[in-house]
Amino acid sequence: MTRTALLIAAVLIVPAPAWAQAVKIVGIGAVPCTTFLQQASADPRAGREYMAWAQGYLSGLLVRAPEGKDENLDLAPASFPLRKQAEFLRIYCETNRGADFGDAVENLYKTLRAPPG
Repeated sequence: MTRTALLIAAVLIVPAPAWAQAVKIVGIGAVPCTTFLQQASADPRAGREYMAWAQGYLSGLLVRAPEGKDENLDLAPASFPLRKQAEFLRIYCETNRGADFGDAVENLYKTLRAPPG
């Protein structure tokens, strides 16, 4: 077995510590906020595509929530309609230009989870 093969085998066998496990977002969610802002402002269709991805990601976060958590969470409440959510994403990205679009959506999810007030 070559040195490279041994290294690959060791990496596959040794589990990463819990704190090191991270999810890598792909697709639109991995796009930097600056790209989202540019594309969404240049083309309304692009803005709709970003929002569609955001809705799917929000739904995925909700489905993957631990049992008993977020069970009654409404991802499109009357008090926070989709247009307002799109504005939230834009403002988040304007304020956090070093973030990715997925970070903006995760912050939207946290906002939707927050108790009204």
